[in-house]
Amino acid sequence: MNIHEYQAKELLGRYGASVPKGIVAFSPAEARAAAEKLGGSLWVVKSQIHAGGRGAGRFKNDPGGNGGVRVVKSIDEVAANAEKMLSSVLVTKQTGETGREVRRLYIEEGYRIQRELYIGMLIDRATSRITIMASTEGGMEIEEIAHRSPEKILKISIDPATGAQTFHARQVAYGLGLTGKQIGAATRFILSMYRAFTELDAQIVEINPLVLTDDGDILALDAKMSFDDNALFRHADIEALRDESEEDPAELEAARHSLNYVKLDGNIGCMVNGAGLAMATMDIIKLYGGEPANFLDVGGGATRERVAAAFKLILADSKVEGVLVNIFGGIMRCDVIADGVVAAAREVNLNVPLVVRLEGTNVELGKQILRDSGLPIMSADNLADAAQKVTTAVAQATEGVN
Repeated sequence: MNIHEYQAKELLGRYGASVPKGIVAFSPAEARAAAEKLGGSLWVVKSQIHAGGRGAGRFKNDPGGNGGVRVVKSIDEVAANAEKMLSSVLVTKQTGETGREVRRLYIEEGYRIQRELYIGMLIDRATSRITIMASTEGGMEIEEIAHRSPEKILKISIDPATGAQTFHARQVAYGLGLTGKQIGAATRFILSMYRAFTELDAQIVEINPLVLTDDGDILALDAKMSFDDNALFRHADIEALRDESEEDPAELEAARHSLNYVKLDGNIGCMVNGAGLAMATMDIIKLYGGEPANFLDVGGGATRERVAAAFKLILADSKVEGVLVNIFGGIMRCDVIADGVVAAAREVNLNVPLVVRLEGTNVELGKQILRDSGLPIMSADNLADAAQKVTTAVAQATEGVN
């Protein structure tokens, strides 16, 4: 689960990490009031969307504007920019051309910046450890740094038996070229960041940029946090920060039914039980010349209702021109799958080719349910047969339309 920048900064601040003062605003009037409350003579008006590259982005209604992060020097400018930015669609590298509507802003006090650095923490799946990543090239995407200057990325793996220690943090600080009192400030920041990461069950904490100000302070000028969905039951306060307007509606609907769903760019919908089998199904669809439209794993203990919801979710995608259901019934019974598929196909008035391959517990009963449904469902004997049938049927249907 992702959260907004201002929410991430609030959480990091609770753990003692230094963050600029800021106030969230949902209207130009609130933006003006926020700037007045913050005081000073320099403010930053920041679009709050779940995507990076906001500063270099562009608004669809103002392509020649100054992007989604704007530095201003008067309260009137704060209000005027808020007027332009709110309810507008911001396009960045990460949003694609569809962009994201800006529904809230973060009004933050401005600083004179001396240096921009990068620091992030994530779980390295190769070592099963939290890894600290740091670079002197702040303000840039870490992937770009890794491609262009990999030697400028410092990585430190943390042993879970000890956790992050002072010497780890000081090693990062020295690696970033910090000196004097900056070493102590950076050490405190990194250890606070690590506590937030571990205690909140985060997957990623990224500060880009971490800045040194003209006054010698170290601050998180931007912050990104992502959390392990499987641990949210321990953090009701974190789950309450979810902004559903920032999430894909299909994936949100899938989550409500405990489905693992990821939308792809193809035209053949897939419903499978088990992540490994789902990957194999997508691979064999490509092998036979097709393109999968989604990854959808109904899990091992799906009910008839969950299967029906999964099927309707697939067909809600206008790009889907055929569906392949591939089920190996172990914990999952084939008759339950068949019941769900038939119920959903009748409800949505199925009008695309449907191929079903069932194997395992109650397979004959499942196949009988499909035969008795009276629906134009093609049965497959094995995975290769299923992939060949669905890709052929989609190709023929497409040729018929053309």
